[in-house]
Amino acid sequence: MNIGEAAQRTGLSNKMIRHYEAQGLFTPAGRSEAGYRLYSEHNIQVLCFIRQARRLDFSIPQIAGLLQLWHNPQRSSRDVKEMAEAHLAEVNQKLRELKSMKTTLESMIHACKGNDDPACAILSTLENPIK
Repeated sequence: MNIGEAAQRTGLSNKMIRHYEAQGLFTPAGRSEAGYRLYSEHNIQVLCFIRQARRLDFSIPQIAGLLQLWHNPQRSSRDVKEMAEAHLAEVNQKLRELKSMKTTLESMIHACKGNDDPACAILSTLENPIK
């Protein structure tokens, strides 16, 4: 199948499929006589795997590692679990940072009068951040 069909089947854009190929995450099945990339059912499975991993915010290097494990029948599920646990720790750190940002933004918005006065607590906080 061509890239348009692969994009439709996987929910990825043509551009993202080419990007994942350029990153070395997979290799198309071949090329047509006209030079167009051809995609196999296995390519579709790999692209769906990549899409799901990206939805979970795994990085390209992490996805490469997961793909290696996925394709290795001798893998240990322990290795996969360790990767997922490390990623979860990163996600939890991001959540803590987002909660802190939320609290700061809420505080700044609450402190701003939001009237016609040019004095603005939001701008003052950004100019002189709290330490």
